[in-house]
Amino acid sequence: MSTAGESCWLCGRPIDTLIQWHHPLPKAKKGKAKVPVHPICHKAIHAQFTNSELARFGEDRARLLENAALAKFVAWLANKPPDFHAPTR
Repeated sequence: MSTAGESCWLCGRPIDTLIQWHHPLPKAKKGKAKVPVHPICHKAIHAQFTNSELARFGEDRARLLENAALAKFVAWLANKPPDFHAPTR
């Protein structure tokens, strides 16, 4: 699968070679739509929110970024290279 021209739904940085597909409305809650994200961004979303929370507002990127920890993470990530990865908690 080509990632050329893709950008991360969460952080907006380009995606180079590492791509994951996030369900803004979780599959467990009958979500079908998928958005491209970096693996590190995918982990950060799921570290901050439960599937129940994502079912309520997970399709609203702006609402997710109201979470102070996630907003701080995205700001920190802004100048990192496209395939940057680091351990997340």
